[in-house]
Amino acid sequence: MKEHKTLRSLFWVIDSGFIIYWAITFSGLIPSEYLYNDYSNPLLVDWNWSFFPLDTAISITGFSSLYLRNRQKPIWLVWAIISLTLTFCSGLQAVSFWGLRGDFSWIWWLPNLFLMAYPIIFIPRLLQKSTFR
Repeated sequence: MKEHKTLRSLFWVIDSGFIIYWAITFSGLIPSEYLYNDYSNPLLVDWNWSFFPLDTAISITGFSSLYLRNRQKPIWLVWAIISLTLTFCSGLQAVSFWGLRGDFSWIWWLPNLFLMAYPIIFIPRLLQKSTFR
């Protein structure tokens, strides 16, 4: 089904993207022109790193969903819904924070708005297919 192919592609891109982002962040390789305001502020460093467990959980659940789907295990659907829900939360948390600070940089806003938007499209569709309705 085309819808599942799109979701699989998004999981690969986003879950890999989180892993790459954190590897780059850990290595300090983000060019300074792409850093958010006050990037070196210890409080904002802690805030940013507070996303690490959430983003890691997103990648684990997303990749688990892909693995289970390839094995034709119906439980893949549960892992996909969990991953999408966590993805929405990650985007919402970032957008809320930057909104409260009044800091509107499209470099940071667009990816986080996307993290909020695409789960809203897929979660209802997956819930319709589920057996736990």
